Amino acid sequence: MINWKNSDELKSFNDLFALKDQVKLAEVMEGANGAERVKKYSVPMSGGLSYNYAAKQVDDTVLAALSKFAEEAQLTEKFEALYNGEVINTGEKRLVLHQLTRGQLGSDVVAEGVNKRDFYVEQQNKIADFANKVHNGEITNEKGEKFTTAVQIGIGGSDLGPRAMYLALENWAKSNGKFFMDAKFISNVDPDDATAVLNSVDVSRSIFILVSKSGTTLETLTNEAFVKDALKKAGLDASKHMIAVTSETSPLAKSSDYLAAFFMDDYIGGRYSSTSAVGGAVLSLAFGPDVFARFLDGAAAEDKNATNKELTKNPAMLDALIGVYERNVLGYESTAVLPYSQALSRFPAHLQQLDMESNGKSVNRFGDKVNYVTGPVIFGEPGTNGQHSFYQLLHQGTNIIPLQFIGFKNNQTGNDVDIQGSTSQQKLCANVAAQIMAFACGKKDENANKNFEGGRPSSIIVGDKLTPEVLGALLAHFENKVMFQGFAWNLNSFDQEGVQLGKTLAKKVLAGDTQDALKAYSELLEI
Repeated sequence: MINWKNSDELKSFNDLFALKDQVKLAEVMEGANGAERVKKYSVPMSGGLSYNYAAKQVDDTVLAALSKFAEEAQLTEKFEALYNGEVINTGEKRLVLHQLTRGQLGSDVVAEGVNKRDFYVEQQNKIADFANKVHNGEITNEKGEKFTTAVQIGIGGSDLGPRAMYLALENWAKSNGKFFMDAKFISNVDPDDATAVLNSVDVSRSIFILVSKSGTTLETLTNEAFVKDALKKAGLDASKHMIAVTSETSPLAKSSDYLAAFFMDDYIGGRYSSTSAVGGAVLSLAFGPDVFARFLDGAAAEDKNATNKELTKNPAMLDALIGVYERNVLGYESTAVLPYSQALSRFPAHLQQLDMESNGKSVNRFGDKVNYVTGPVIFGEPGTNGQHSFYQLLHQGTNIIPLQFIGFKNNQTGNDVDIQGSTSQQKLCANVAAQIMAFACGKKDENANKNFEGGRPSSIIVGDKLTPEVLGALLAHFENKVMFQGFAWNLNSFDQEGVQLGKTLAKKVLAGDTQDALKAYSELLEI
């Protein structure tokens, strides 16, 4: 039987606080001991990746304590309940099924009389068929010309994840003969966003993908109207240029305004939707259905790793609990995500939403206030750019911020140059290795301005090359990490009430239903 308890109700969680000063990172990472840690504290992931946590403030004693916490908190049992179709989203009384979009870990999940795995596969097949017809010229514009660009219209999870995934694979696809269509994204209700995108494409040869589960999202429908106006001004029939990704019950589902409609459901949260039709439509159009299928396979393989009950063989759960230890015991408030791959330039932005929208909660899954801190602030940029931006604070600032590096031994395109005895990729990898050690060990100097205290923890996910399978594994790893942390803190990681209040008040402003300070701000902005 599963017990949903707050962290501080568990003995194993409270025992962790006695281990606060267990590991002196600068000491354990020096010399031969450090080299041994790098070899020892590593766990394989799918896609040839590995999660290395040698530069974290843990040792065998801390890991044993975290293992007891994982067991007492029933983390893998709760994951099993989730993928077998129990109602995990208590706020909205919903199942949570994003893992089911890429594979089936347990028994059949049937909701409203529908086998949900079959439903998701059916939508993927429909998208694949549509994409193939666009690519081979069976579906064209009104002049019989092939479409060359896909433009996704969505916000939040309908934009951040799919955009990050597209950018991650764009150069790989171009180098491997898998690039079929350019993709653009319109998300911000700021009219300059839509204008900039529309000015950069040939609208007559563009397919616009409207993504809205409810069919009522204000920002998305506003941008749809913006696009339809542009198509009308170009003398084009909007219904020949638009498809919808929505729920079967939304007003978009059977509208004649769209060439086709592909379905998602309420069991897939926006920030978890990259492996659903939300990501499937744009990625299949851009790179072909087979590349999207490979992406799903990578995610499915990493989901399987997340079922392992042994902590040190479950990379997502291990990453999650080290994060809980850092947040609750060591008191670190933030985490920086630092991919040393330009292809992952928007991956930190996606993880920012994934983590902060999921676990940015101060009440537990039953609505009761918790007495401990929960989700950290997530931020990041790709290296080496970040080194010339905010690494000063990371190295010498007053706050210690744990770091999550991502690195690859080889680049995606195979294109490189040798300068001063090393290639660009070798320089990139050298920077990753150097930063990990610099953060951990620091450098003593009598000049305080040049003194680095060290003791700044980091982990790295490392692999050979960023491919569709590897990207899927990365995505699933972080989705599962966030899930396990939510379970550990007894949160509902699958609703986002904090997103709604500002949107509700914005509608009141537009309706003229304002009072006092809100009215004053509205007048200041001349709304």
